Amino acid sequence: MNISLTPELAHQVEERVASGLYTSASEVVREALRLFLHFEAARAKGLEGLGGMIAEGLAQAEAGKVIAGDDGRQRSQARIAARRVEKAG
Repeated sequence: MNISLTPELAHQVEERVASGLYTSASEVVREALRLFLHFEAARAKGLEGLGGMIAEGLAQAEAGKVIAGDDGRQRSQARIAARRVEKAG
């Protein structure tokens, strides 16, 4: 398998090998791919969670469990202010 890198990426790989943290360019690329796959899995999991929260919110809205925007904003601002006081205290 051949991989083409931009000059900047190639330089970054060479720096990692030169630092002694990795023994070869292949090792750097393998580690980068492992981290990328981990990132993708975490992002997918986060998107699934977000989809669940959206579905929950839509169900609540359909059931009439909603509040006016101004009221919601005031409640949020009050919660934020309380957390700041709690952290400072």
